[in-house]
Amino acid sequence: MSEYYDSELEEIKKKRLEEFMRRLEEERRRKEEEMAREAQRQAILRRIMTPEARGRLANVRLVRPELARAVEDYIINLALAGRLRGVVDDDTLKRILLELDSRSRRDYRIVIREKR
Repeated sequence: MSEYYDSELEEIKKKRLEEFMRRLEEERRRKEEEMAREAQRQAILRRIMTPEARGRLANVRLVRPELARAVEDYIINLALAGRLRGVVDDDTLKRILLELDSRSRRDYRIVIREKR
């Protein structure tokens, strides 16, 4: 009887270990794919942006990472669609930042009501 439980326990341990190893491998593969996609994005941005514009975007990323990501996506989409003329310089990046920032900002209003 004890041998039965021991073999059953070993089988459970083996299945758990296999599942753990499978998950670990999937996570490693997912991270590698994400790193490859990010490297490809950065390569595209290096080709279509001036060093000054990339520096400004890096500074924006420190403060507002979601805005920097939106700007990167916007610029990459323009380039892939063939609607980007030349490289993105600092002035062009400033205009894009203002446009995308104004779209994402919410207008907050504070209303103070007097007590009666």
